Amino acid sequence: MLCVSLLVVSLDNTILTVALPTIERVLHASSSQLQWIVDAYVLVFAGLLLTLGSLGDRIGRKTVFMAGLALFAGGSTICAFASTPDRLIAARAFLGIGAAAIMPSTLSILINLFPEPAERAKAIGIWSGTSGLGVAIGPVAGGWLLAHYWWGSIFLVNVPIALAGLVAAALACPPSKNPASKRPDPVGAALSIAGMALLVWGIIDAPERGWSSPVVLGAIVAGAVVLAGFVAFERRSSHPMLEIGFFRSLRFSAAMAAMAMVIFALMGTLFLVTQYLQFSLGYSPLDTGLRVAPVALLLLVAAPASMLAVHRLGTKPVVATGMALIALGLYLISRVHVGAGYFDLLPAFIVLGVGTGLSLAPSTDAVMGTLPLEEAGAGAATNSAALQVGAALGVAVLGSLLNTRYQNLVAPALARYPVPKGILELILGSVGGALAVAARVPGAAGHELAALAQRGFVSGLDLAMAVGAGVVLAGALVALLLIPNRPRR
Repeated sequence: MLCVSLLVVSLDNTILTVALPTIERVLHASSSQLQWIVDAYVLVFAGLLLTLGSLGDRIGRKTVFMAGLALFAGGSTICAFASTPDRLIAARAFLGIGAAAIMPSTLSILINLFPEPAERAKAIGIWSGTSGLGVAIGPVAGGWLLAHYWWGSIFLVNVPIALAGLVAAALACPPSKNPASKRPDPVGAALSIAGMALLVWGIIDAPERGWSSPVVLGAIVAGAVVLAGFVAFERRSSHPMLEIGFFRSLRFSAAMAAMAMVIFALMGTLFLVTQYLQFSLGYSPLDTGLRVAPVALLLLVAAPASMLAVHRLGTKPVVATGMALIALGLYLISRVHVGAGYFDLLPAFIVLGVGTGLSLAPSTDAVMGTLPLEEAGAGAATNSAALQVGAALGVAVLGSLLNTRYQNLVAPALARYPVPKGILELILGSVGGALAVAARVPGAAGHELAALAQRGFVSGLDLAMAVGAGVVLAGALVALLLIPNRPRR
């Protein structure tokens, strides 16, 4: 019940990515509106995690979980039948409320269902595998639905799953909450919502405006300042929403940082590689989803198996090895050239899936195993917030690196030609725009433009993956140095 509910939440963003061209055509959405169709969900989701996770500890995790499932079913229905881009954006934001109630609740309920460390480790392995699986199978599910049904089906498919989860929760989920819960903390809630929303908005808007944009820098700095204020307030509060003392545990803090880096790599890589498979190798959305399926399948196997390795070897070597494998996978993708094919990518997908599975579950177990059961909701929300920030950074940072290299290579080559401003912006905006222009340019000029765009895109992909590999490898070294190998007894 918990894992299936988590699955629909985690795949909701990646299932949408393959449908964006169709939504653009059917709803006549602009590029900015398409971005907000994606980002409205992430922004609300991330902003409300801490508040709703803490609320579950206070009023009951089952109650918040069931409310989240009901909101998610309703929001999915509204999304499916939205008739304008603005209505779809609003519905996606509403969907984010349900997701923020569901995701931390699944983990906090799980921790209370399996308090014994060995059973908890196995359950978290399955939970982590499901979370990563949802991210990776989204393109497969989205491609299949688009091949057979209308675009709204990618949202409507959530409804029967959420309703089935609601019935199952009512029948099978035991109630739990913090028996010593304190009075509400509205100031802490407001600060956490504002801080997370500003931080995540700045990150997701950076590829569009540029990292040096005053708007982006202002949002990120403001978010950091508000979150610092949140920490200061919670330290002095007699009834804090989040116990800041959790972060004094090296096992808690280092494992959370490792987990954020893992999702940084996974989400950033999937975001870029699915574009490569479609624009450079010419695969359809469904074929693209099927070709990234090895990542999902190996992750699903490796995540539960990783907890057996932790039992024998401890957390530190398993997490560090998994992150080193992720770095290797990104490095292999960075060696891709214009004439490469799918089987040049397959070894990287295999290594990436195994590495993500090995590192994600032990990191989650290290975070949640540090917390008292009564604080499971707030801890799970903090865990989920780290995942969302890592995912947003992965897409934003690696996407920005690709776009910058692409524009720096393509723009000078076009400077000597009298290209109209609107066409030039379309070419420099994305490889998809450049290929669409090239398809309408007759003769050798069209072929040359397509080849130039492909070279620029692949060069940008190589740069982004190389930087990502370096970041994750540094994270593996940090994990090796800082994560305690065994929890304190």
